[in-house]
Amino acid sequence: MSANRCGTAWRWWAALVIGAAAAFAHAGAPARGVMFDDFSYADADAARRAGWVLREGLGHPGVPGGQWRADALAWIDDPARPGNRLLRLTASTDGTPEGTRQAQLCHARKYLRGTYAARVRFSDAPVAGLDGDPVIQTFYAVAPLRRDYDPEFSEIDWEYLPNGGWGSDRTRLYGISWQTVRIEPWDAVNRAHEEFGSAEGWHVLMMQVDEARTRHYLDGRLLAEHGGRFAPAVPMAISFSMWFSPAGLLPADDVARVYQQDVDWVFHAADRQLSPAQVASEVRRLRARRVGRMDTVAPQVPALASPCDF
Repeated sequence: MSANRCGTAWRWWAALVIGAAAAFAHAGAPARGVMFDDFSYADADAARRAGWVLREGLGHPGVPGGQWRADALAWIDDPARPGNRLLRLTASTDGTPEGTRQAQLCHARKYLRGTYAARVRFSDAPVAGLDGDPVIQTFYAVAPLRRDYDPEFSEIDWEYLPNGGWGSDRTRLYGISWQTVRIEPWDAVNRAHEEFGSAEGWHVLMMQVDEARTRHYLDGRLLAEHGGRFAPAVPMAISFSMWFSPAGLLPADDVARVYQQDVDWVFHAADRQLSPAQVASEVRRLRARRVGRMDTVAPQVPALASPCDF
């Protein structure tokens, strides 16, 4: 065999081996900088062991004096997909602070730039009681607010208000990027997109974060881009919550009004700006491999506290 033909054969063989190795790595090795959770836990204790914090402390946001309860979070069988499980958040109120129960779930505070996504079911009406309370259903990432107008405060979120609130009775979905805030009296420094109309049902909510901007996508459609000082500056905790705005609660009643929000999965790719199609492909691949949970996102050193109280 000539030297040329030998070299060609070697290059072909090397390419074949490298390609096969890459395919094997893609199929079998965990990707670096990925967090994925399909919430297939048996109960709250299993979720805690996986690094989730179930809020129980009082405080902002929501009804002053209202409770944040770990038992407002549950893991249930998916009625539409046998074998699948969902995270369910339940919030209820009888119109009084002591009769208000709210839900919040948070992960480690280690997420900053990259792509965030979750498949979430919003609801317009309560499963029990009268309709009309200003309930807020969310998916977001946040860092603690250390003081008024904290320059290192960071937050990006989706907030759905089926019964309106915050000075308007219009049903709307917010995509918000924060720079900072003062809680009392309220003064927010942020940029927000409002998508008016019902968002009841299942949606894929996605956020991209880089050094200069954030982007919010709803079911693959770009809704908003916020730049400059509104891009997060410090690591955040991925969170879900369901709570009531104190202004506009219906009068006190013996029958509690009960709302529910479900989450199918959550995904984060650190330092990569993935398209909606790429996120969908990654999630399909993980589910095809029956990966219920993966977390290869490196923790902060030293680790940052995730108090789950905001």
